[in-house]
Amino acid sequence: MLEKVSDHIESLMVYEEAIRRQFEISKEELAQDLQGNCDPLHEDEYEVAPGMINKYGNRVLCLLTAECAAYCRFCTRRRLVSNSGQGHVDRAQVNMWAEYLSRHPEVSEVILSGGDPFIVDNCMFGYVLNTLSEVESIKVLRIGTRAPVSDPSLISCCKLGAIQRVEQPVYVGIHFEHPTEITHRTVKSIKDLISAGAILYSQSVFLKGVNDDYETLYELFSRLVEIGVRPYYIYRCDPVPGAMHFIVEPYIERQIMTRLRRNLSGLACPTYVIDSPDGIGKVPVPLDFWDGDKATYTDFEGKRHYIE
Repeated sequence: MLEKVSDHIESLMVYEEAIRRQFEISKEELAQDLQGNCDPLHEDEYEVAPGMINKYGNRVLCLLTAECAAYCRFCTRRRLVSNSGQGHVDRAQVNMWAEYLSRHPEVSEVILSGGDPFIVDNCMFGYVLNTLSEVESIKVLRIGTRAPVSDPSLISCCKLGAIQRVEQPVYVGIHFEHPTEITHRTVKSIKDLISAGAILYSQSVFLKGVNDDYETLYELFSRLVEIGVRPYYIYRCDPVPGAMHFIVEPYIERQIMTRLRRNLSGLACPTYVIDSPDGIGKVPVPLDFWDGDKATYTDFEGKRHYIE
C-alpha cells in the first residue's frame, strides 16, 4: 500500500506522534515479513457482484472506491486500498448493485465503504445514494468514512444534500483513533452531517503506540459523545501483513475496556469486538467482570478460536 496523507493530516502530524504513527510508513512496517492475512475478513469470497459483498444475508457491503484522502497503515483492506486498478465505481456498476438488491429483497441494509465513499465526486456520490435508496427493500443506508478526520473538506454541500434527500435513515460511521483528530474543522463537518439528517457513530481500533491506554480512549470517547457521535465499536487490530506492529496484547485491551466500562457512561462506551477469522462475524469480548477462559472464543458458527 502506497503512502498518502492529506494536507489536513499533515498539519496534525507536525505535532502529534499518534497521528504520524497511523499514517507514516515506519521502519517497523518495512521490517515485517508477509505474516498475517491479506483478506482477514474473507470479503473476496463473498463478492456477489463487482464491488458488492454479501456475508450476512440481510445486509451488503458496497465498495465505491479504492482511494482514501489518507492511507492508514493498519488498514484491513490494504490489498485493495491505493490500488489504481480498482478505481471508482461507475453508473453501470451501481446499476448492477441495484439489480442484485431488487432480486434479493431479504437484503434490507446497504453499507457504503471503500476506500472512502466521500472521496468520489459529488455526482457519483449522489447517484449511488439515490439509486440504492430507490430499491423498495432497502430500509437503512450506512456510510463508512474517515473523511471528517482525514480531510473535512470532502464533506461537501452536494454530498450533504444527497444525504438529506434520502428517505431512509442514513447512518455515518466515522473512524476515530485519537482525541487529537477532533479538530475544529472535523467538528464543523460533523455538525454539517447532523444537520443533513445523518445519524453518527464511531468505530475505533486498538493500536499500539496510538491509543493503547485508558486516558487516551477515555478522552476520545467522552469528546465524541459531546459532539454528537456515538461510540459504537472498538476492534482488536486485524492481523494484516504490514500492520502486525500495531497489535496490542489482549489482556491489556481487556484491562483498558474494563476500566472504561466502569467509568464511562453507557452512551460513551463502545462495544469491544474481535473480527473472527474466516470472516464469520464480530464477536464481543468479555471484560474482567467475568471469570472464565478469555484465551479462546467461539464464532457465530460455533468454531473455536484462540486470541492471538
